[in-house]
Amino acid sequence: MIGKVYGTGSYVPPHVMDNDDLSRMVDTSDEWIRERTGISRRHIAKAETTSYMAGEAAWKAVEQSRIAPAEIDLILVATSSSETIFPCTACEVQKRIGAVNAAGYDLNAACTGFVHAFNTAQAYISAGIYRTVLVVGAESMSNMIDWSDRGTCILFGDGAGAVLLRGEEGGKAFMAAHSDGEKSQALTSLSRHRRDWEKETDGASYVRMDGQGVFKFAVRKVPEIIEEVLDQAHMELDEVDYFVLHQANRRIIEAVAKRLNTDLSRFPMNLEEYANTSAATIPILLDEMNEKELLQRGQKVLMAGFGAGLTWGACLFEW
Repeated sequence: MIGKVYGTGSYVPPHVMDNDDLSRMVDTSDEWIRERTGISRRHIAKAETTSYMAGEAAWKAVEQSRIAPAEIDLILVATSSSETIFPCTACEVQKRIGAVNAAGYDLNAACTGFVHAFNTAQAYISAGIYRTVLVVGAESMSNMIDWSDRGTCILFGDGAGAVLLRGEEGGKAFMAAHSDGEKSQALTSLSRHRRDWEKETDGASYVRMDGQGVFKFAVRKVPEIIEEVLDQAHMELDEVDYFVLHQANRRIIEAVAKRLNTDLSRFPMNLEEYANTSAATIPILLDEMNEKELLQRGQKVLMAGFGAGLTWGACLFEW
């Protein structure tokens, strides 16, 4: 039993901040940002909340699938930036789409979150526990950024993406996941509610990143986990139609393709428009590819995410 994608959806805020806008806030330029990241613009939430964006993306996936919301068994939302600690975003999505029979909960694995949630959904479906699962990645990263920190504010944007999976006989998803807590300080964001004795530590709540450390981690571990799931499936690189990676930095994706000796054209990218939306990057990209009819039944798709924790994961499945 495998969860087949029956619908995709996405939502990004209409407010756009381009690199020139950022150059008026910090010491940077459009050329500097493009050269180092491949990012040109990012969409920033104004009135929108994480749960609102998640609900909009989820509703579009449900509409496309033509599956009644009442048939959804489980809702999984990958996010590290919900506007509430509880209720969880998944329950807000349930309310928005009317999935009255669904259970739901959130997962937090930062930028790897959607891949972990997708793999969790596949495991539930394969075990026969649930048949129809909605998987969402949604983030309001702009609320977690120090807009005076050039090293991080240029990288992130807001948005949400969703896929609706339904179990079908035949086929299998091949999955892998890892973490390395010893290197957790490479990418951090503390809770805004955390106190250090009597002293507020609000400044530490923003995203802090060792850019070089994260880059080296990603270009080493992503090719390794791609090879790992290919070995599970007894498949070769050239049998994969698309490698859909977390959209963090164009240089990372180029380096992964080079290490695998694989043509970059098989690594779709949209980070120029949206920047790094953390757990939302992969489902937003999948929805765009689906809308453009790039994804056809029977194609092999390999997703890989990487992020804070440090965490990384992958899934090879048939569209």
